Amino acid sequence: MNHWHTEYRAEYHRRDLIEEMEQIQLEALALQGRPYRPGRFQRMMQGLGAWLVAIGEDLLCRYQAPTADCTQPSQRSYAS
Repeated sequence: MNHWHTEYRAEYHRRDLIEEMEQIQLEALALQGRPYRPGRFQRMMQGLGAWLVAIGEDLLCRYQAPTADCTQPSQRSYAS
């Protein structure tokens, strides 16, 4: 039996895997240098979260916690 064909196929397969791993590492390295740009949904959710936190802090100062730092009253509208 000729085993050289099997050995060559295994060697070619190993080279292909090494090239693919190198390509993946290069892509990961390139992504590290790219600035983070959130998508539209992420920006909307961040805005909603910031708004909810701001409203919650205002309501906390207004109704529940007299020990909270409420020295700066909010000029924001709850509808905006």
